[in-house]
Amino acid sequence: MADAEKQNKLSIIAWSGDLDRIWPVLILSTTAVASGMQASVFFTFWGLFALVKPEAARKTGENWMQKMLAIYNPGSVKKAKLSKMNFAGAGPKMLSKLAKDYKTPLPDELLEMAIDMGVKIIPCQMTMDMLGLKREHLLDGLSEPVGAATALLEMKDAEIQLFV
Repeated sequence: MADAEKQNKLSIIAWSGDLDRIWPVLILSTTAVASGMQASVFFTFWGLFALVKPEAARKTGENWMQKMLAIYNPGSVKKAKLSKMNFAGAGPKMLSKLAKDYKTPLPDELLEMAIDMGVKIIPCQMTMDMLGLKREHLLDGLSEPVGAATALLEMKDAEIQLFV
């Protein structure tokens, strides 16, 4: 497909659940929609834990390996850690304080805004199966879970494609 045929669309693969990766994904996708673009975000692997309901965090999985992975992943965007300078949880608190001081929406607010604005938030079905996550563990308002082939079709016509 020629560039001239690309859609005015941003498509992101969010593979990390780290706060400093999820935050920009949400800022970029909401900004795209606010600017008149379409936006979709395919959440896979550790990024998928950002979509887990806070009350389901660390309580997912059907076998001991899935349960251990759920324990070690904070689950929900509110509990996300920084990839660097986490400082036993002090890093995210400092970053959140700076965000509030500079009137920058927090990731949980951005995720809610993204859903409300029409950003297509797409969970990865394969990752859900592998990690023992059920649809009821995830936030409301998300698109139906899909596999990699469908995610690639979603990205194929997008003017901008990112892997974060």
